[in-house]
Amino acid sequence: MRPGIQPLEVELLVMGDVGREVLEAVGGGIEEAFGGLLALSRTTGPLAIPEGSYDALRGQFNSSSVLDFLRTSYIPEADRVLAITHVDLFVPGLNFVFGQAECPGRFAIISVCRLRPEFYGAPPDEDLFLSRCVKEAVHELGHTMGLRHCGNRRCVMAFSSSIWDTDRKEASSCRRCFSKLLRLSGY
Repeated sequence: MRPGIQPLEVELLVMGDVGREVLEAVGGGIEEAFGGLLALSRTTGPLAIPEGSYDALRGQFNSSSVLDFLRTSYIPEADRVLAITHVDLFVPGLNFVFGQAECPGRFAIISVCRLRPEFYGAPPDEDLFLSRCVKEAVHELGHTMGLRHCGNRRCVMAFSSSIWDTDRKEASSCRRCFSKLLRLSGY
């Protein structure tokens, strides 16, 4: 980090039933993956998920609606806000999303719903679950910093169309994306 440049602060915003272990893993994972560019400043919530974002036909919440709500109704105290929820998310045109973010922007959201091995009929595996949470958090915060999807399937910025894509990824960006991140951050 260049002298005189402070890391951007990240606020974790709980929206629903999210365990402390998730918040601790995500907080540590963010600081490790971004190499001092982002720092966890605080955890807030729980904040209710806006009822208007629920789609009864799908049984899911529209993550774009949640981001719109945050953008217009939530006043953060940090440079970036990562909302973490337990509800199943979607965007129109996709069956589901693990998360969504403004790119670039201030707000991002991830859902832990489909990150649990039990969702796929597998036995509980806390380490695997927390690893997935960290990867999706880092991915969405990367978008808020201006990073797009990466073609390197091992890079955290690769698009995940399935949980197996998430499992294949590392919890950090590839050299190319990290260089881009440094450039976008003014380094």
